[in-house]
Amino acid sequence: MDADDPTDVVTVFLRNVGEVLLLRRSDEVGSYPGRWGGVAGHAEGDPDGAAREEIREETGIDPAAVDLVRRGGPFPVEDEAFAWRVHPYLFDCPTREVRTNYETAEFEWVPPTEIRRRETVPELWTSYDRVRPTPETVADDTEHGAAYLSLRALECLRDEAALAAERGGDWADIAGVTRALLDARPSMAVVASRVNRAMHGASDDRTPEAVERAAAAGHRRARTADAGAAAPDPDWERVLTLSRSGTVRRALIDAPALERVFVAESRPAREGAGVAERLAEACAVTLHTDAAVAHVLATRDVDAVVVGADAVLADGSVVNKTGTRAAALAAAREGVPVDVVCAADKISPDEVPHLESGPAEAVYDGDADLDVLNPTFDVAPADLVTAVRTERGVLDTDGVRAVAREHAELADWG
Repeated sequence: MDADDPTDVVTVFLRNVGEVLLLRRSDEVGSYPGRWGGVAGHAEGDPDGAAREEIREETGIDPAAVDLVRRGGPFPVEDEAFAWRVHPYLFDCPTREVRTNYETAEFEWVPPTEIRRRETVPELWTSYDRVRPTPETVADDTEHGAAYLSLRALECLRDEAALAAERGGDWADIAGVTRALLDARPSMAVVASRVNRAMHGASDDRTPEAVERAAAAGHRRARTADAGAAAPDPDWERVLTLSRSGTVRRALIDAPALERVFVAESRPAREGAGVAERLAEACAVTLHTDAAVAHVLATRDVDAVVVGADAVLADGSVVNKTGTRAAALAAAREGVPVDVVCAADKISPDEVPHLESGPAEAVYDGDADLDVLNPTFDVAPADLVTAVRTERGVLDTDGVRAVAREHAELADWG
């Protein structure tokens, strides 16, 4: 062992529906046979490239199919025989189909908290701890939609509850983390409703163990709700959408009569371009500027505007990416219905919206003395929304209010 010249290695976690892939090392490897670890290997001067190559070699999964979530800061690991510098990675993985090589005796997809209950390679939890979801990563994530972030919030709650149980912590420890999650994305009602539901479900026992179980159950329930909310209208043929919503994308891909989708680019981040690329694999797509929304609705025979929601307020108005209000107004002028597709968990008990703003430099980074406005969300009034389509069916104003009352009750866990 030479602590002054450690060997660079990668530890890669593949995540699928909230669980990570663990591999038990075979007797044919030179270090830690029989122990559980992630995908791992020597970095050889290029940790990023090594991480993806190890995914290919150890799992048979095409590294182009996985999405990098986070790379953690490297850290040293030493024992009697080895000195390593570990580079942790977390990838979202679309499949659980794994083809292992000789280095692996068996594999399992497990909740990450299982790492702390198994005999693992040294400091495996430290690697995961550097890439796992936290209130800060939920707050800072500008790449993903509300449903995705709500799942990350539940994973954070689950992991923190497991750690609290191990430390002998109590309800107050978990309540502090919960409040940080509730404050992380105030515009995204689904984060609050799902975290509150888990805490409410654990409120009789009021123990970290109960919270861990409730968060895991909430994760399963949330995935089912999101999948159900993506049921398309069978009459959609030519639709317009904007922003990035996984629920909307799934609904459009599954729409049986869909011929073409018009996609606004959604500046300044231009997430609409990525949406258009994914939809182009399933149907004809036209990408256009945000300013062209009214023109498209007036001239291109669109039969529905289909958008997601970051929140549906108790009065039926919809908080979504900036530009939704303008699209709804233009649709009303042309007699085009506006369908909001979202899980019922996105319904908020509030009637006053929480609206976030993006960085000013995304709009203007020059030297002139001027104010910059970069609102991330706006509000489409209820009278401009034709239907709120959820896994509970199409909800009218009374239906929205009923769910809002339910969510207000769930928030009373503390």
